[in-house]
Amino acid sequence: MRITGFRTLTTVQEWGRPVGDANGVFTDGVTSVPIILVDTDEGITGVGLGSHIEADAIFAALEGEDPRGVTALYDRMLRQTFKTGHAGAVFGTIGAFDTALWDIKAQAAGEPLWRLLGGRDRRVPAYASGLDIGLTDDELVAAYELYAAVGLRAAKLKGGLDIEQDRHRLTLVREVLTEAGRGLRPSLMLDVNESWTRKQAVRHICELERTLDLAWVEEPVRRWDAEGHAVVGRGIRASVATGENLTGLEQFRPLLAAGAVDIVQTSAVWGISHFLRTSMVAHAHDLPVSPIGNTPVGLLHAATCVPNHIVSELQDLRPPHGIVLDLGIEDGAFTLGDSPGLGIQVDEDAIASSVGGGRPSTPSGPHVRPEAAGRRLAATGRRPGGARYPLGPLQHPPISDNDLPHSAQL
Repeated sequence: MRITGFRTLTTVQEWGRPVGDANGVFTDGVTSVPIILVDTDEGITGVGLGSHIEADAIFAALEGEDPRGVTALYDRMLRQTFKTGHAGAVFGTIGAFDTALWDIKAQAAGEPLWRLLGGRDRRVPAYASGLDIGLTDDELVAAYELYAAVGLRAAKLKGGLDIEQDRHRLTLVREVLTEAGRGLRPSLMLDVNESWTRKQAVRHICELERTLDLAWVEEPVRRWDAEGHAVVGRGIRASVATGENLTGLEQFRPLLAAGAVDIVQTSAVWGISHFLRTSMVAHAHDLPVSPIGNTPVGLLHAATCVPNHIVSELQDLRPPHGIVLDLGIEDGAFTLGDSPGLGIQVDEDAIASSVGGGRPSTPSGPHVRPEAAGRRLAATGRRPGGARYPLGPLQHPPISDNDLPHSAQL
């Protein structure tokens, strides 16, 4: 079997509501989903969800190769980008190709990927993650009632701009999940998407922990700040989760060396080989792993065969437009099917006729870091995009001179 070519297309995820985080919101609830299709001379096509950036240059490492040698081909793709580096979106393109190769390998073997990788249980525990910072209280409750209806009893909310608003929203979701679980206490997490300084992170979470029990806080400081993550971890009770934006195994080394991470995360768009390698390094440090991303089907298959998987993120309950998945959601877990490979079907005609190339580039949203991120001295009282939180006067822990940047001390 030989790789003969590839194709790219872009579909969309239609959430039906605003989605975003502390950095911004897509108010129309539409996000783009890039796809790479890898063709072979035996008529098997593999599917990978991820970036197209530098796809032609990276494909030079794959053309004419046997796709079943996926592990060696992954390293070959990394070497292909040696001089310019593989960080960022280029790593996403490598991940998309890598995922497509694993799909081909499992299809050629006539097995679902989870079985080929050595998984025993097709069920993968899930938690709800609504990208929900732009929702009103009523919208928030309605969204998590849908997650609760399929058995989810853990939830990760977006926040980080306002202590009391985060407390209020976490409490609302806790009540929804507690009622659905007939009194069983749910697990709650908070994701702030790198929007704090170290001091802000400790103050914010410690204040929330006066009344709430948080399983983890995600990306409290910048992704590369190993010392900062360690400082935050020592100052709060919750675990620190991070890693979804690290593009390469080597980027985890400083965090692990500093004891700065409790939950090791990898993004679905970085590919299966990256997840497997990161999981083994985390396992050597007695740390659990947790996949991140919408439509994380490749990492769900891989999660069945690693000993330290804890839970996977479930964002939208529906697949992207034009994509059919052999995947169910019930009793608080993803349930993988028996289709060979990843179990992904792509309707190229439907995508081409109705999407028209995907979402155009937008000047603002969660993909753009706000100018004042990490430099707020008080709560904004506003959601990203300008809508004001429906709250009365805000209460915060007192601010001492030691909490202020040097330029603000008199």
